[in-house]
Amino acid sequence: MSDAITPIPAPSEEASSLAAHYYPALSPSEAEPLVLLHGWGGDSRTWEPLLPFLRQYSDVIALDLPGFGDSPARGDFELETVLAALERSLPPRAVLVGWSLGGMLAVALAARRPERVTRVITLASNARFVADNQWPEAMASAVNRQFQSGFHRDAQVGLRRFTGLLASGDQHERELLKTLRRRQPETEQVNEAWGQALQLLSTLDNQAALKQLRQPGLHVYAEHDALVPLAAAGALPALNQRQRVSVIAGAGHALHWSRPEAVAESLLHFLRLTSGQLDKRRVADSFSKAADSYDSVARLQRAVGEQLLNHLGPLNLNAPERVLDLGCGTGFFSERLSLRLAPGQLVGLDIARGMLQFARRERDIEALWLCADAEDLPLADASVDLVFSSLSVQWCEHLPSLFSEVMRVLKPGGQLLFSTLGPRTLWELKGAWQAVDGYVHVNRFQPQRAVDAALVRAGLTGVHWDREERVLRYDKLSDLTRELKALGAHNVNRGQPEGLTGREKIQALKTAYERYRHDGLLPASYEVYYCRAQKPEDESNHD
Repeated sequence: MSDAITPIPAPSEEASSLAAHYYPALSPSEAEPLVLLHGWGGDSRTWEPLLPFLRQYSDVIALDLPGFGDSPARGDFELETVLAALERSLPPRAVLVGWSLGGMLAVALAARRPERVTRVITLASNARFVADNQWPEAMASAVNRQFQSGFHRDAQVGLRRFTGLLASGDQHERELLKTLRRRQPETEQVNEAWGQALQLLSTLDNQAALKQLRQPGLHVYAEHDALVPLAAAGALPALNQRQRVSVIAGAGHALHWSRPEAVAESLLHFLRLTSGQLDKRRVADSFSKAADSYDSVARLQRAVGEQLLNHLGPLNLNAPERVLDLGCGTGFFSERLSLRLAPGQLVGLDIARGMLQFARRERDIEALWLCADAEDLPLADASVDLVFSSLSVQWCEHLPSLFSEVMRVLKPGGQLLFSTLGPRTLWELKGAWQAVDGYVHVNRFQPQRAVDAALVRAGLTGVHWDREERVLRYDKLSDLTRELKALGAHNVNRGQPEGLTGREKIQALKTAYERYRHDGLLPASYEVYYCRAQKPEDESNHD
């Protein structure tokens, strides 16, 4: 290892049940540490190619499983024993990252300890390592039996064959095989735990654990994996919609040795996507800063919100006990809802603390103002009669999580009413930027079919849609961009350019936008969806 990735000693080795190798983040980080679990036939050193990348995100802890690396064998490698040892070695909250067997153990532990494991990532792992009738997308049982018997007859020959399987099918197979052979364990390192771990691998079934996961998960597969067939990548999302799948092209089972940059890019994108440290924090900060100016320029938001209020009529709400204004912003429509519906309690919830401070100060209503993420609502099950949300759904990262939470907090028969923006929003601005460079300058919004699918998956029924296009007009392009900034609605997507935009680029943008000028004004179009849905009266009818 280079000096840059030399592990630091564990702060309290007595408290850890397993050998733990600590790698501090390359710069101060508030993110939860990444705990790495290696696969069969190796140890924590298998993570060397990824360490420089992962340490850009947070502290890293690489554990040796019982009987592997620096961890002594504990007498057996039963699932309960291993999970207990792993749990004792975890920090209070962590992200689990596991390769092969380590990925299967990570999923099993995440399902059991969601309060300790915030997210789970697997590499070249599977719901079952060995196929059965319920999960055929795995290794054939006859092949597994043959490998196990060969390993027990001659461990070194078995390990050599296993190393070949790690590289098999990889686009860099010959070079990768040479690298892995140089790192192949010696016979004296093999102990009884290795055979027991093989036996566990052949019987471990994570289908129920994957279905149970509430945490976001990423499962990375290799296109030419000789041990985990690519078909598993297609089958896994059906178990749990919160789980994402990524495929590394041209790679075999040892994908993090063959394509470390591609694997790291996939992992870091997922971590930043789900951490709340990038986009969601930027959304919150952006809208917080815009709180004082928001109402003075929110002409689109006012018009859309008024139209959404008109959709309250068919809902036949009569003095509801609790109404939630989801993404309440400055509380403008919270106030309107309070006057119109006179609920027993009005809850205004927003991710932007600055918006809530403004609402508390300016809105003369009795309301409970909550700063929280719409995808993790701090409300009890079946406690809300109406969820009203005007132009906030488009800022949520993961629609299945959002609508699952809405479904959870609504009472049976409770109503959801929201407006959101579609992908044709600001198409003129997108087109002008495309003529200038290839960066993402305009926020991306989900099409109606994606939102509708997430509603249905969550179990909401009676879904009704309306659509309209609203066009605002400006004398100059700077009037539009200034208004977007005052609203806090400027670009917060990944893929945007870093730093300031130069004068030449701004001039090129102005020139490109001019082709849309009509009747002396520059248009800015917004595709607006209005939707209402409800939680079924009888949840037993929903599978």
